[in-house]
Amino acid sequence: MVVSCLFQGICSIMFGMSKANGKKSIRDALSTVITRYKWIYSYAKRHIGLVILYTLIGMSGAVTFLFSSLVSRDLVDIITGHKTGELLVKFATMIGIQLLTIAINNISLYFSGIISLKVENEIRADIYDKIMQTDWESLSQYHSGNIIARWMGDSSSVASGILNTIPSFAVSLFRFGIAAFAVIKQDYTFLIFALVGVPLSFFVSRTNLKRLKNSNLNMLEINTKMSSFTQESFSDIQNVKALDMIKLYSRKLRSLQKETLTARVKYQRTIVINSLILTLVSQLVTYSTYGWGVYRVWSGVITYGSMTMFLALSNSLTGSAQSLIGMVPTAIGIANSAGRIMEILDLKREDYSHYDEATAFLDRNRDTGIGLEISGADFTYRSGTEVFKNATFRAMPRETIGLIGPSGEGKTTMLRLLLAIINSSSGDARVVAPSSGESMDITASTRQLFSYVPQGNTLFAATIAENMRNVKEDATDDEIIEALKMACAWDFVSKLPDGIETVLKERGGGLSEGQCQRLSIARALIKKSPILLLDEATSALDTATQKKVLDNIMHCEHPRTCIVTTHRREVMETCTSIYEISDRELKKIGI
Repeated sequence: MVVSCLFQGICSIMFGMSKANGKKSIRDALSTVITRYKWIYSYAKRHIGLVILYTLIGMSGAVTFLFSSLVSRDLVDIITGHKTGELLVKFATMIGIQLLTIAINNISLYFSGIISLKVENEIRADIYDKIMQTDWESLSQYHSGNIIARWMGDSSSVASGILNTIPSFAVSLFRFGIAAFAVIKQDYTFLIFALVGVPLSFFVSRTNLKRLKNSNLNMLEINTKMSSFTQESFSDIQNVKALDMIKLYSRKLRSLQKETLTARVKYQRTIVINSLILTLVSQLVTYSTYGWGVYRVWSGVITYGSMTMFLALSNSLTGSAQSLIGMVPTAIGIANSAGRIMEILDLKREDYSHYDEATAFLDRNRDTGIGLEISGADFTYRSGTEVFKNATFRAMPRETIGLIGPSGEGKTTMLRLLLAIINSSSGDARVVAPSSGESMDITASTRQLFSYVPQGNTLFAATIAENMRNVKEDATDDEIIEALKMACAWDFVSKLPDGIETVLKERGGGLSEGQCQRLSIARALIKKSPILLLDEATSALDTATQKKVLDNIMHCEHPRTCIVTTHRREVMETCTSIYEISDRELKKIGI
């Protein structure tokens, strides 16, 4: 009954319910709580053995406390003459129990650190995988710093809840139960005093806990804003410097820090007030229990030793009940964090259901080549921007197709469609194998058939060889060098002190744009995918190098389908055919 009332109270606090909301609001709020904690349980059950072990360790501590209270009673009765017995034996037992308690606490601390990291890592890894497989357009509504904050901070909160809150709830409930049983067996009247504090603590602090829920959400949002700001500042530090925005960003940082401090002070104040309320109620119960104990001793109903035991057990009862109530702020934080993660994970997911089928399709047709066909495709971004309608497009092995058009008209969007980063609202998009007549719908599963060189610098802070092996893990040094030669990159890589083992800075720092672009092209070529997409991939190259790179690609023995977006006339001249995207139309214009 106590637990049921507590749970309903938590729900009302977490979601700000009132009688005016009606039964439907209560049902909706309960449903939300249950859904979130079911999601948390889906992770907890994977580590149920560790959670049970941690819980049993905590329960053993509650048992030792009970025995300690019984031994303390006997010691006091022996000393006051109300009971005969071996003083030294009882004293030695008391020391043994204390040592056992110390051992249990340290074992619990040891397991806590190890298990916490294990659970947190596994939850983060699983959530990371799911986020990475989320539909790009849906995910792009969130700042990358926002996603990082949810992945790092909120997943830690959920992991902590699984390891600490769930076992702590079970231990507190167990501790409450055995203490109540012991008190009832001796003198049930003390149980009444102990339980008075439960509803009193809960209802007195209820209003304050509503503030706590709002403060917690506010803190999470501000932490997310800070994460987004710092991530963006450091990743774009070159532009911040170049645009002379250092002072502006310093002011923005201090403004965010001030906002964070204000929210933290408000949050801490709410916690302190709630703690003060619980402490005052606890003291009231303690002194009431103490007064009742003195009266019972004075009346000759119980001994001094029994009174000592009852005081300890009553404090344990009150403490356990208040621990359950005190978990409300933690429960609020965990539920809020779970809700924030679920918000991301509930976004549309990419379709990898045909991945094995696409792998087999690739294996069967790699040597003869794979092309693609788009028919009657429409695409409009969710912002409402219409890019193209009724688009028809065809590219076959050993063809180089040029995509041209004004900036912002949809060339990159078309490549995203081919990679299934986005999906058309109508029409067909398929990869086809001309030699066998096979075909497959383009989905995330068919992405393995493509190599892609996007606009801008996409190199990682790693060695050149590691950057190459990001797309082909088993690539040999000879394969890497061959790809570098095709991309006209070996001429400068071979002159570096460490060759392909040269460590690149973030985004290829230290290299020119043209060098970074050639390395990106080499990375795409080493994969030897049947379809190659080049998005302004030679824009930073001089005319002679650009021509040589494109000639190498076109005359490679590998039957590759190549699609290139460009503004350069020289690139257009190397293309088999050209399509133009303009005014939301895609049309073939020839050479």
